[in-house]
Amino acid sequence: MKEEIKKITPEFILNFYHFVLAFLSALFYGFPSKKIKVVGITGTSGKTTTAELISLILEKAGYKTAVLSSIKFKIKEQEKENDLKMTMPGRFKLQRFLKQAVLQKCDYAVLEVTSEGIKQYRHKFIDFKVSVFTNLSPEHIESHKGFENYKKCKGRLFEQTKNIHIINYDDENKDYFLQFKAKEKWLFSLKQEKDNIIKARKTDSGFSINNQEIKLLIPGEFNVYNALAALCFGLSQRINFNIIKHALENYPGVPGRMEVVIKKPFKVVIDYAITPVSLEKAYQTLGNNLICVLGSCGGGRDKWKRPVFGKIASQYCKKVILTNEDPYDEDPEQIINQIAKGCTKPAIKIIDRKEAIKKALQLAQEKDTIIITGKGCEPWMCIKGGKKIPWNEKEIILQEFSSLKK
Repeated sequence: MKEEIKKITPEFILNFYHFVLAFLSALFYGFPSKKIKVVGITGTSGKTTTAELISLILEKAGYKTAVLSSIKFKIKEQEKENDLKMTMPGRFKLQRFLKQAVLQKCDYAVLEVTSEGIKQYRHKFIDFKVSVFTNLSPEHIESHKGFENYKKCKGRLFEQTKNIHIINYDDENKDYFLQFKAKEKWLFSLKQEKDNIIKARKTDSGFSINNQEIKLLIPGEFNVYNALAALCFGLSQRINFNIIKHALENYPGVPGRMEVVIKKPFKVVIDYAITPVSLEKAYQTLGNNLICVLGSCGGGRDKWKRPVFGKIASQYCKKVILTNEDPYDEDPEQIINQIAKGCTKPAIKIIDRKEAIKKALQLAQEKDTIIITGKGCEPWMCIKGGKKIPWNEKEIILQEFSSLKK
């Protein structure tokens, strides 16, 4: 019903509605963002890891923090799982979170800021002191009616933030984000050598800056970029380099993001990877002998990327298993068939995700790596009629693995 109302309501009325709701929610809670330093992180991928790294750096430096991300709501030591299936919650929930952070005397609030959230003015009437740009690749293209609109949506966060901008200088969209004015700009890169850029060199275990190596527990070049964004944030807050280094080197990673669930006799990894770029980077990081359980195409959105996923999986995986993820009101079989159209090698189709995981475990041999993408640590699977069924990818893998050994 809500979707039908949206379709028939003129866009300017919807925008006005969202704007007014943002104002009323901020007014109701007394504009809490003016009493705390708010950090906004935006980009297609890497937001959650970067938010976690920034929070850890702040805590190691002695600050009290609040974090609102796709996986949790955290205020000081109190944590609650984000089970909303929404990275950036509605305006009243968001303003209430900031109000609670202020009441708990937090120094900083770190928020993931999404394009869908910005589109609905959820970022409005939040006094962002720092904005961080991780990267940009096609996502939510149908919702935003094109990549340029998607990019401009992200840019509105930087337009609103006047103090500090932190930007990935290696991203091809950097110039768009560099145009917005700020008192300070911190740029980071693995490729560019310029005076005003934090230049790092990738190493086997992390990266080095000015001959000081930082070893990371989290794998992949994409995580080096996330760590560099967090490092720039720490330096922008005048936090000692050794404190930043210690925080980065001791971070174990976000649950469900390149998380190793089983190590022997073969490896099993789960990852969120819901964009073609993030999927390809995950495969590249893990190397050869991949058995890929692919279900990163939620129903009702971004149908363009389904055959693209199939093509990428065929390129990197020796066996491809296509399965269900969050079909919403779409036919899961239809989604799987659309992914299969991009596959350049035969793929196994198993709609039941649990059975797909079981099949992958049965096929795996020593030295193989199973990578299961699309859910990560999400606690729900969204199906027809707005229903949600409980889902715990890690737990299911361990159960099926245990049954396999009997």
